[in-house]
Amino acid sequence: MSKLIVILGPTSSGKSSLAINLAQKFHGEIISADSRQVYNGMDLGTGKVTKAEQKLIPHHLLDVISPKKQFTVAHFKPLAQKAIAKIHKHNKLPFLVGGTPFYIYAVIDDLQIPEVAPNIKLRKSLRNKSTAQLFVILKKLDPRRAKSIDRHNPRRLVRAIEIIKSTGKAVLLLSIPTAVEGSLILGIKKDQNELYKLIDQRLEARLKQGLVAEVKKLLKQGVTHKRLQEMGLKYRFVSLYLQGHLTYDQMVTQLKSAIHKFSKRQMTWFRTDQRIRWITTEKQAEKLIKGYLSATIRKI
Repeated sequence: MSKLIVILGPTSSGKSSLAINLAQKFHGEIISADSRQVYNGMDLGTGKVTKAEQKLIPHHLLDVISPKKQFTVAHFKPLAQKAIAKIHKHNKLPFLVGGTPFYIYAVIDDLQIPEVAPNIKLRKSLRNKSTAQLFVILKKLDPRRAKSIDRHNPRRLVRAIEIIKSTGKAVLLLSIPTAVEGSLILGIKKDQNELYKLIDQRLEARLKQGLVAEVKKLLKQGVTHKRLQEMGLKYRFVSLYLQGHLTYDQMVTQLKSAIHKFSKRQMTWFRTDQRIRWITTEKQAEKLIKGYLSATIRKI
């Protein structure tokens, strides 16, 4: 029986630090399940663990590719599966950790990501639609996918519409449930007001640490403002600020609000999964993992 610990939760809930502590205690290694942390040079804006933290515990699927290139769940899934197999081969416990629901479930439920060729005619018909209009279209076709997708990313919205139009099925219906049989899924639960406070504090810290400078460096390396708009909230809003569309204070205020809303969407998705064991402390997580490992040994 393959062992896998999943640690998920909303942004700024403390997934990375918890995972490092648990991986140290249970002889584990960490696989990042974050759609932005795969990119080189995108550190502060993605909440990527520091080099010092990476020395404490081996981390997989960080800094995989240039941000000028595309990386999707279809690329992520086989890499994550290889990492899990490699960790097992070394007799260690894999921890799949992140806040990108589609990436997590692609692995634990073996979602079958269809190889759909670009539909030029469909793309032309969607070209002039706003992201809000694209999101409405997707929500009608595939409500569950709409809950997890970045609703401000036109490329991902169009691709999701393209896939369901081509296959006639929602991606999550093209899955094999419980493919990673018996994985333990831990979810970090936070009071909403506490979480919002953590989000705001983390954003302020990232800005002080040099988030704007990080975005400027990406631009100098050839990452376009258009591409930054696809790279998540922090990069999107800093890009707008650098282009003069927002003042610094407007950027901070609007970004905090957007991240709050994003965290709610993450939790909306996760709450639909009855397999998640919700925790509020590290001790709770330790107890659940010990019980899980004992039960796993008995089944072998």
